[in-house]
Amino acid sequence: MRVLLIPVLITITNQMRLTSPSPLASNSSNIDYYTVGIPEDTHTLEELYQAALLEGGNLIIYAGGDSPSQQTATKTAFEAKFPGLSAQIIVDLSKIHDARVDNQIATGTLILDIVQLQTTHDFDRWKADGVLLQYKPVGWSQVFPEFRDTDAYFVGLYVRVFSNNINRDLLGDDESGWPTEANDYLNPELKGKIVSTYPNDDDAILFMYKLIIDKYGWDWLAKFVANEPVFVRSTQNPFNFVLNGTYPATFTTGGPLKPQVTRPMQFILPKEDPFVCWAQRAAILKEAAHPAAAKLYLSWWLSIERQNQYVQWNVRKDVPIPEGYRSIFDYPGQTDPTAFQKFMADRNALEVFKGQFQLYVGEVKGDIPTGDLGLHPTEMLPSAFP
Repeated sequence: MRVLLIPVLITITNQMRLTSPSPLASNSSNIDYYTVGIPEDTHTLEELYQAALLEGGNLIIYAGGDSPSQQTATKTAFEAKFPGLSAQIIVDLSKIHDARVDNQIATGTLILDIVQLQTTHDFDRWKADGVLLQYKPVGWSQVFPEFRDTDAYFVGLYVRVFSNNINRDLLGDDESGWPTEANDYLNPELKGKIVSTYPNDDDAILFMYKLIIDKYGWDWLAKFVANEPVFVRSTQNPFNFVLNGTYPATFTTGGPLKPQVTRPMQFILPKEDPFVCWAQRAAILKEAAHPAAAKLYLSWWLSIERQNQYVQWNVRKDVPIPEGYRSIFDYPGQTDPTAFQKFMADRNALEVFKGQFQLYVGEVKGDIPTGDLGLHPTEMLPSAFP
């Protein structure tokens, strides 16, 4: 009889820890002076995990992206780390997911727990509307202040960077021959051989082009378009096309900082010209059905273990910078980790710029890369790419 009671006692104890104030939470050494008001979560991931199991073990996340399988590796890692939990990380364009979230809130049919998007301005709006849960995940105090909300309603999980990706099989191993600066893409030898995401379809890519135009003027864009780049929907398509050798280069997608010796594709930053970066924001909905699992997910993402697994820059101050690179804050004149969110916040200026840009590249053509997910998607879709 005692043996049967032990796991029950442990479960009840863990549940009490999560629903009762933690002695550590009141310790003045844990006060975060960047975001006062609530303490950082001091539970262990194991305690959060047990609470998530008690809650039912399910989690629905709406994640920004442009290929259904872009979050499959995250789902696999999360479920392997926490057996018994199910994470449906449903990928769609951020500009579609945000409308979906708005509609679910407006109709009282909210089914997601976490929203994780590129559209940084949406989080400021949702915070003002009072629909987000105030929460400081485990590890909050180690996140760069620039990547977390001052009132703890959202936090950046990882830093995304879009820049050059080249195919070594097509361009050779001599880096001096690779296109890495904006003017390199005007080379007549690359005519018809550059693949780019439509900037008027993705605000991060639009901002990338804006940084270049701010430096070189609209004449650069006219010359670039005259070099006959191939415009496609999504940032995943350029990645795949360079990887499989369809095109030799792009500057409108991400990639692992460490060269993959088994792949011909390599990510490389420009030495002088600008590139775009931002922290991908995530937040828990106040009316989320699975708040314990949601808190676990955010805390897991901010853990040192998970941050070290990410292939680009991370959001924590205490995780080593990738070898061969500098802090993401240490590329003056090339990138500013807070600039994209400012660009996104001024919607009028963004639309004015986008309208001018469209005169050069034309209307966006092609199907939505993520498909039509409807109003209330609850399951991840298989990828259309091999």
